[in-house]
Amino acid sequence: MDLNFIKPEEIVTLLGERLRKQRLFLEMSQAEVAARSGVGVNTVSNLEAGRNVSVENLVRIAMVLGRLHELQELFQPQLNSVNDILRYESQSKRHRIKRKG
Repeated sequence: MDLNFIKPEEIVTLLGERLRKQRLFLEMSQAEVAARSGVGVNTVSNLEAGRNVSVENLVRIAMVLGRLHELQELFQPQLNSVNDILRYESQSKRHRIKRKG
């Protein structure tokens, strides 16, 4: 599925459905996932239903379900050339971007 052509809320719903399927595949209840991840059962339920939860809670649940490795690639730099690598490595921690136009 190409996520470029669907709305953000549809992506959240899709991720919730996938999370639920993974939980059921692992034969875990919502209560068990909640207890192991340190979140409330309502948080697990909300995530599965496609409602907003914090990124931290999403990470906690992903850890319990053994899917943390999938988050590892999120926001990794896309370095396609030597110039990209040099520019990336030379950036300071805090850098203002000049306005265009």
